Amino acid sequence: MIEKVKILEDKYNEINERLMQPDVVNDNKQYTALMKEYSELTPIIEKYSEYKSAEAQFKEAEEMLESGETDKEFAELLRQQYQDSKQDIERLTKELTLLLLPKDPNDEKNVIMEIRGGAGGEEAALFAGSLYRMYSLYAAAKGWNIEVINTNETELGGYKEISFMIEGAGAYSRLKYESGVHRVQRVPETESQGRIHTSTVTVAVLPEAEDVELEINDKDLKIDVFRSSGAGGQHINKTSSAIRITHLPTGMVVECQDERSQYKNKDKAMKVLRSRLLEIEQAKHDYKIASERRSQVGTGDRSERIRTYNFPESRISDHRIGLTLYKLDSFLNGNLDEVIDALATAEQAEKLAGQENV
Repeated sequence: MIEKVKILEDKYNEINERLMQPDVVNDNKQYTALMKEYSELTPIIEKYSEYKSAEAQFKEAEEMLESGETDKEFAELLRQQYQDSKQDIERLTKELTLLLLPKDPNDEKNVIMEIRGGAGGEEAALFAGSLYRMYSLYAAAKGWNIEVINTNETELGGYKEISFMIEGAGAYSRLKYESGVHRVQRVPETESQGRIHTSTVTVAVLPEAEDVELEINDKDLKIDVFRSSGAGGQHINKTSSAIRITHLPTGMVVECQDERSQYKNKDKAMKVLRSRLLEIEQAKHDYKIASERRSQVGTGDRSERIRTYNFPESRISDHRIGLTLYKLDSFLNGNLDEVIDALATAEQAEKLAGQENV
């Protein structure tokens, strides 16, 4: 492992030198690419610097203790340095190992999220609205931007479905764990008997696809323009600005009617279509190269129930890692990090185990 880090250190130093060369500074594309690589290597090199310092202190204490040329009091200090440095080396070795784990290439991307009410009718639609609010609050706390793409509201203010984009550094790395079926158990406001109902909502988390990643032939698209419909909005049913795009080879349909501008709606719809198609291609690729790959701490299958929200007990249970917390209100108010951190740690442990078994 240390040999691998030494190679990365040489590469880091080489990049640092290139970043100071005038021809690189004046080449925006090359400079940006090198800065990205430099930034990715920096945490590893900084950790390695700590490792080398601990190793030097360890060897110094070891050599002086072996020489036997120290008095009793100083020898005790050296033994303490020896033990402390040894523990630091063990800790830093583990931290370096984690930093060297293969990273998801999509982690730094923006995400497109799609929330759909499942079993439970109006109650499911209302909870879809609660989840949208939860993710909006989480995004705001992280300083990310959120932009609605399309909505299909119900009369009581819920969503049959809502799709939106979240833009921000590392958005996918945190939100990818939310993909799957979310189950809610609570007494609906419309329930006179006070009985607990169980409903489900499906969440899809897609990394935003860049134009260069996927080529879509215009001949494969059928584009329809229609008047917006749904709750609210002064322009509703007045202008034909809503867009429906059908991808003929797959039959996939994407709609966007949130913007007044036909052009903006088309642009948003294409982003969703591109990301969905990229996800399909990625799934095919993953299946071919590694049937055991389990992204998003589980199978990644959106038909899989990942979490239960139990209102009577104020409980959240994440079924993938067996985590249960009794802080539902806080969670629904956007405080997701405790659960997301646990999921990320579980994914790291799984990757480590996979490397050990290779």
